[in-house]
Amino acid sequence: MVRHNIEFDAEGSLLRGWFYEPQPSASPAPCVVMAHGWSSTKRMHLDRFAEVFAAAGLAVLVYDNRGWGESEAAPGKPRHEIDPWEQIRDYQHAITYAQNHPDVDPDRIGVWGTSFSAGHAFVVAAIDRRVKAVSGQAPFVSGRATYANLARVHNRVVGPELFAADRRARAKGEPPATVPVVGTDPGQLVGLPTPDSHAFFTHAREELDPTWPNEVTLRSIDNFYGYEPARYLPDITPTPLLMIVGREDGLTGGNLAASAYGTAAEPKKIVFLPGGHFAAYTGDGFTRASQASRDWFLEHLTR
Repeated sequence: MVRHNIEFDAEGSLLRGWFYEPQPSASPAPCVVMAHGWSSTKRMHLDRFAEVFAAAGLAVLVYDNRGWGESEAAPGKPRHEIDPWEQIRDYQHAITYAQNHPDVDPDRIGVWGTSFSAGHAFVVAAIDRRVKAVSGQAPFVSGRATYANLARVHNRVVGPELFAADRRARAKGEPPATVPVVGTDPGQLVGLPTPDSHAFFTHAREELDPTWPNEVTLRSIDNFYGYEPARYLPDITPTPLLMIVGREDGLTGGNLAASAYGTAAEPKKIVFLPGGHFAAYTGDGFTRASQASRDWFLEHLTR
């Protein structure tokens, strides 16, 4: 598998990633643009998905979100902050980079996302007609509903006062408040408080990306409250939509995703996996999820 390190400008942020040549090479080839979810880096299993796609004859562009992994934050912006709309625009910058690559057919671009970035993939597919097929697994579809499940201390939903205080402090020049991404103390606010989140990121830092910081800005939690990617699902048509859902997903809500899927128009397809939010990254879940996305892109990008 031939993989090149790449970098490209995204309105002041230098984003870094990998470009996979299609195997066998069929230049110019369709290209799948990929990024990871909330606080994750490309080293956390994305190479495995990219290899499946590239082995099927698809070029693949994988990159770290701004301020995470090997990508830079914009000047004056903190690292480890997550703004969904900045990340959506970065998908669009990545598409442009892919279109200008000599090995890529600029008219056959697919977008893939997982968890938080699955929501981005759906939004990008709805607003950017350069996207000719989209696949999102374990998708984040509702900020309001997810916030109610996640932003809790001692099982009580955190009120807006905490975020307002951080905004006022930052406006006065104080450093951004941060919280852990995962933890086990129910009295501490963390970004992703579920047991399977703690298990996933603990293993990922030990085995895949030792540089991953268990830290995210407090504003990142505030940012996703008003983010409702499900509202864009009806606008994806006529771009073909694939949604992959964990039946027991208690993080972003498999039931929320399945319900939102019903609002999308054809052409579309939904695939259910046994297990929770992280089932698609390893084992049989990975095999089924990666092959479903691969087949979807082959069907709609190689005609």
